[in-house]
Amino acid sequence: MIFIRKPLAFIYRDFLDETSYKLAFLMELFGIFLSVLSFYFLSKLFGQAVVPHLKPYGGNYFPFVLIGIAFSGYLQVSLHTFAGNIRGAQTTGTLEALLVTQTGIPTIIISSSLYSFIHTSFRVVVYLLLGLLIFGVSMKGANILAAVVIVALTIITFSSIGIISASFIMVIKKGDPVTWIFTSLSWLLGGVIYPITILPDWLQKFSYLLPITHSLEGMRLALLKGLSTNALLPHILALTLFSVVLLPISVVLFGYGVKRAKIEGSLTHY
Repeated sequence: MIFIRKPLAFIYRDFLDETSYKLAFLMELFGIFLSVLSFYFLSKLFGQAVVPHLKPYGGNYFPFVLIGIAFSGYLQVSLHTFAGNIRGAQTTGTLEALLVTQTGIPTIIISSSLYSFIHTSFRVVVYLLLGLLIFGVSMKGANILAAVVIVALTIITFSSIGIISASFIMVIKKGDPVTWIFTSLSWLLGGVIYPITILPDWLQKFSYLLPITHSLEGMRLALLKGLSTNALLPHILALTLFSVVLLPISVVLFGYGVKRAKIEGSLTHY
């Protein structure tokens, strides 16, 4: 029961903090609407023309970019939340206090980010509902089960990268290279706002080395085309491999970062 109580305490703390700023919540919803509206008008540039690169996703740019923008939020929250929480705990002096309690390192780093992922999932739902109810996006026949599996694997994979980023913050405090590298490469090569097929062949090969490519490709094919789980298996297996490899590495690196910071006496330095 204690394993459930501690994460719930973190979620409750962050929920109270978030709900204390009601205007910010309304502004966030309005910002999502403006973002969706902007891409909707941008999609009108294509008119009725059939874009060959968009054929695998139904031929319409708006649903393609809607899913890209919505689900790329998981990458953003993963790369910034863990490191941000570490920085926040360092500046408020709570990190050292937490680490001397019986709460394990995995519990601390996972629990401190749970609310951010719940919040991001809420944003994703808002994006999709706006697309469905207001802008006429069709997701009939969507493979919801496969989409849920892909989202779960996406969160695990991106979280692992975020924890690695937080490990650098523990040691070098500023100038984390992981966030910069993955954010830049993901937006350039991951197919967030344009299909990767427009890239040169040699760059397309690099794009498949990024988790976000498999995540967005799988989500689009599952939601927009309703492909079977078997057809989506290459992307699911790729994300599974990323998860299996990156998760234990991230926990080990974070543990090393904490240990080194304790030895150097820089745990609360920022």
